[in-house]
Amino acid sequence: MTIPYLLSIVIFLPLLGALLTLVIRDVSTVRWMALGTTVATFLLSCLLYLGFDPAADPSIPQFADVTGPLISDAFDVKYFVGIDGLNILLVMLTTLLGPIVVLSSWHYIQQHQVGYYGLLLLLQTGVLGVFTSFDLFFFYIFFELTLIPMYFIIGIWGAEDRIYAAVKFVIYTMVGSLLLLAALLYLGYLAGDAVNQGVFTTDYFNLLALEIPLGTQTWLFLLFAFAFAIKVPLFPLHTWLPDAHVQAPTGGSVVLAGVLLKMGTYGLLRFCLPLFPNAAFSWAMPLAVLGVIGIIYGALVARAQPDAKKLVAYSSVSHLGFVVIGLFAFTIEALQGALIQMINHGLSTGALFLLLGMLYERRHSRLMSDYGGIAKSVPLLTFFMVFSVLASAGLPGLNGFVGEFLILIGAFKSAVIGNAGLIALATTGVILAAVYLLWMLYRVFWGPITDEANAKMEDINGREFAILAPLAVLMIVIGFVPQPFLEKSEVSMEFLLDTIETKHESIAEAAAAEDSGDIPAARATFDGSSFTVHGADK
Repeated sequence: MTIPYLLSIVIFLPLLGALLTLVIRDVSTVRWMALGTTVATFLLSCLLYLGFDPAADPSIPQFADVTGPLISDAFDVKYFVGIDGLNILLVMLTTLLGPIVVLSSWHYIQQHQVGYYGLLLLLQTGVLGVFTSFDLFFFYIFFELTLIPMYFIIGIWGAEDRIYAAVKFVIYTMVGSLLLLAALLYLGYLAGDAVNQGVFTTDYFNLLALEIPLGTQTWLFLLFAFAFAIKVPLFPLHTWLPDAHVQAPTGGSVVLAGVLLKMGTYGLLRFCLPLFPNAAFSWAMPLAVLGVIGIIYGALVARAQPDAKKLVAYSSVSHLGFVVIGLFAFTIEALQGALIQMINHGLSTGALFLLLGMLYERRHSRLMSDYGGIAKSVPLLTFFMVFSVLASAGLPGLNGFVGEFLILIGAFKSAVIGNAGLIALATTGVILAAVYLLWMLYRVFWGPITDEANAKMEDINGREFAILAPLAVLMIVIGFVPQPFLEKSEVSMEFLLDTIETKHESIAEAAAAEDSGDIPAARATFDGSSFTVHGADK
């Protein structure tokens, strides 16, 4: 049985829950309503997952809902959402973390609870819209929508320096977003004149059909990539992340690490690579170098942190450096590894933030020096922490190993960034991850008990076990049996690679012909109201 508009229901059901919080002012009712809404959203998304056919034509999104044009006939801007191999796992990760975040906030959030749960639900709608939009205008709307609830979640329910962290988060993201908007508008007019009968278009597949001249590609790619690199965040644009993570409440940190950072890597994968392939090839090595710097720098700075939460925050900079390397290797193994590593990072780092939040609820401290010896007091919590640390460090048999292994193998094979020295440096990040994570583990859980409060600490309860168990199960399943998850994206990744290579060769040939004087260059001019495309691309 097919449910009409199933995908749109999954996207907007959390928004409906958020609107209900404006009417329902009872705290207990709102909390249970938020949990029920996120559980229902997850169960409905399971129907998407079960009904998704990984062997279907990747150029036609599944479960697609299309309405438009929404502004006027002069603008090809429409509500266009769908599922393919590039976003199905990210959608599932987002809906899975929804009820987990609500449960993690059950006792952690004590003030303004109605507003908190409403903002969490609004944030989930924004993230789902980002991952499923096939119209860049709506992608941008959802992309910006996520900024509002996250700002308030950090600024109202965060720690002592929450205002500073929230404002820094907004400033960094807004700068990138405005540059993205400028590039998006230019691209829409350019595509409209070239492939859409003169009508401004932000339809993803219209933009895929556009062959952009090399010079224009470069600056459009840089604007898109800059906006997404801030969101990743890629070194040296990462400085907002540790502050945001440390100051955010536990639920905010889990959402930030689990799915918000993936909006950056997903944007690079979905838009930067296929829309601007020649520029992506040209800038692949510099971006891969920044990824390697991020891996090593993030690991070394994490090792120096006295604050356990900031240590895990810097670990994200290091782990997502691997994803950036995988994206710009342009091999099927590396791209598959990059996508599965996005999921792995959301699971293992999300679990680490949940566990640190549980410790904070008991001890009200993030400093590792305030702990020690608590493995005897909280054996079950210790088990989950050891498990999550090993998964994050890439132990074979757990999920982190699969993604990093595929990325490194694919990068070694890459004709674009396959520099042995560079990849060897990246590989050291695996060793460094084990160093700083095991160091944190020892300082917090082993050694002598230095405080009476540590000796009397309570172990995890049933609610906390229910939060952690599904994440631990997925870490094992992906670690031992990754193929069913990789199969979901394989055909779409091959289609993406074929699109990139075909457009790259076509545009390169056109540029070579232009240099020889055989074919006039395709170019666009802007007269103040519309674009005119001249030459071959016309």
